[in-house]
Amino acid sequence: MTLDRERRVFEQPDAPRSGEPEAEITLAFEDNRYASLVFGLYDQHLAKIERRLAVSCFANGNHVTLKGRAEGCEQARRVLEILYGRVQLGQKVGLGDVDGAIQESARQGSLFPEAEPGRAVFEQVSTRRRGPVRARNLAQDLYLRALKRYELVFAEGPAGTGKTWLAVGHAVSLLEQGVVERIILSRPAVEAGERLGFLPGDMREKVDPYLRPIYDGLHDFMDPRMVERGIQTGMIEVAPLAFMRGRTLTKACVLLDEAQNATSMQMKMFLTRLGDGSRMIINGDPSQTDLPPGQKSGLSEAIALLSDIEGVGRVKFAEGDVVRHDLVRQIVGAYEAAGREKAKPRES
Repeated sequence: MTLDRERRVFEQPDAPRSGEPEAEITLAFEDNRYASLVFGLYDQHLAKIERRLAVSCFANGNHVTLKGRAEGCEQARRVLEILYGRVQLGQKVGLGDVDGAIQESARQGSLFPEAEPGRAVFEQVSTRRRGPVRARNLAQDLYLRALKRYELVFAEGPAGTGKTWLAVGHAVSLLEQGVVERIILSRPAVEAGERLGFLPGDMREKVDPYLRPIYDGLHDFMDPRMVERGIQTGMIEVAPLAFMRGRTLTKACVLLDEAQNATSMQMKMFLTRLGDGSRMIINGDPSQTDLPPGQKSGLSEAIALLSDIEGVGRVKFAEGDVVRHDLVRQIVGAYEAAGREKAKPRES
């Protein structure tokens, strides 16, 4: 990445009360087209950086000038350099990526204060079709690190945090590297109170509506023809949780999605399928269980029982880790706040 930087620090009469001097940093990106992608449509990415880091950003062609507190300007510089590095690799940059770059730049500044521009701090997963995909926030970074370190990983948290998507990407990367020989995707089929037998078609057609999010992830990370070929040859297998009983899964990456809808017995059955050379990923949102009232979720029970066992990883996502859309984060926050209010003991 070719990037010219000019930095000036000077005292202002109206400088912050903390006594920290105002700073001015000018960045010049070599490629005007890449610079416009970094700045965003109508400079919306710069506007987000301004709001989040309390700095002022002035764009002019391929130049951008940052003004504000020295610390905020330095972080904004790192954010823009991270985004420029991603654009150079051919990756798309959206508002969610700006949020991720802000979190990554904060970690970059604390771990590597003198890091070269665009240095990767967050973990990434890479596949032939998608290329490198870097974590957008600290929770996703911890998640990817856990997936690479542990043979069994539990991930819990609200919708929109990227749990399923990153898990599918990791599974595809393991398959392409030859670490595993097949991918097995499973999910409890309990949505809307329907049973598989009432749905028309063969097994795959019955299961498809429940596993559509996983299929979407597969097509993001693999060529559609490879997905179809993999399903036909058994290299990629899709099966409802109820059909996993009695199997031993070796040399496979096994993903159980929407695990909050698994009963205690189903979860125990699923966990004991783990065979030699296999990896198991279990995702779910305990706050969105569709189990009948009074029935305990197998996900919550398994996490409580197994989290302290060596070789088992656990990652917990929160409202602030939602990357799907800003409104989704606010929606999740509103529901969580309502749940906390409802749980408060009433005064007599």
